[in-house]
Formats: sequence, C-alpha cells, structure tokens
Amino acid sequence: MKQVVVAGIGTGVGKTVISAILTEAMEADYWKPIQAGDLENSDTLMVQNLVSNKKSVFHPERYRLKSPMSPHAAAKRDAVEIKLNDLILPTTKNALIIELAGGLMVPLNDEILNIDLLKKWKTPVIVVSKNYLGSINHTLLSNELLKTRQVPVLGIIFNGEQNNDSEEFILAYSNLPCLARIKEISELNKKSIKEAASLLKPMLNNII
Repeated sequence: MKQVVVAGIGTGVGKTVISAILTEAMEADYWKPIQAGDLENSDTLMVQNLVSNKKSVFHPERYRLKSPMSPHAAAKRDAVEIKLNDLILPTTKNALIIELAGGLMVPLNDEILNIDLLKKWKTPVIVVSKNYLGSINHTLLSNELLKTRQVPVLGIIFNGEQNNDSEEFILAYSNLPCLARIKEISELNKKSIKEAASLLKPMLNNII
C-alpha cells in the first residue's frame, strides 16, 4: 500500500488542489484526518467533486470541527480533545493520499503538532510550495524539520506562478527533486484536474 502525506509550507499554497491532482493521478483513496471549519464545503467534498476516476474512496474525517482555525483551538471551542492515538490511517488496499490540516508545526492539542503525526505514521511526504516573498525560507524550514524528525520526503511540487530563481535555489539547497510545476488552474473542474494529473503521473511512477 502506498501512503503519501501532502504537506504545505504555509496557508493558501494549494494543498487541496494538489491532493486532488495526486488522487486522480494515482487513482488513490483520499483522507483528511481533521477538518476545521467549512464543514458543508469540506476539503474532502472538494476533492471528491474534482476527481473523475471510479476507484478512489474518500474516507471520512476523524475530527470535524466547526471553527476555521488551528485544530487545537477549534477543538477547544467544540469541547473536543484531539488524541494522537485516534488518528489511525484508514484501512485500504489502495494507495492513500493524506492531506494535513495546516502546516507541519500546526498544533492539534496543547502538546501534539502535525509533525508528530508524521513521525508516528512513518509515511513519506510531498511538500507543496508556492512562490511568494518568504517562500524560500518557509520551504527550506519545512524540509529541515522533516529531516530532523527523520520523515522521508519524496520531493517538492511547486504550485502556481513559476519563479526560476527561487525554485532553483530551493532544489539545489534541499537536494530534493522537483516532482512537478503546476500552473495556476483558472477553472477548477474534473477536466482540468484530469489534465494536470496526466502530466504528473509519469513522474510519480518513478518515485512511488
């Protein structure tokens, strides 16, 4: 079974769109363990509506929190405690794409961060980066944290507008492969996701 975690370098870098592309490319299952806010239009529903293949299964979130904020704070508002031992990977014979709720250092409760989940699962990570002022720092910090915690990283996907100077430095310094450069998708639908997935699939076959 192939399990891959999609981790973003920050908020708004396109984790969910990249997760949809990966799910389509691999005909994988999808799971977002924690959804905080926007429960009627969750990331799981978004990915499900963008994926065309009939093989993918969309596993329900373990925690569904009402407020759009850090999981630890949203859980407190809902009088819920997020427990590490409750976040167990779904059972499936298919490949599985796992989308984190926020970045690597986002707290799940007063003691546990997302990075602790990755350490527990021992699941390889794809880092999603997006070019903006500060993205070099955020991408390299994310990679250093993953290395320090001995979490395997498959590579980086750059999402959105290309910046050769930033991307070349990140790749050279981190020594990570670029899995793909996904241009901003102006209209998100099954067709555009399928087209992006067809471009990404050959690279994934080499590493996963």
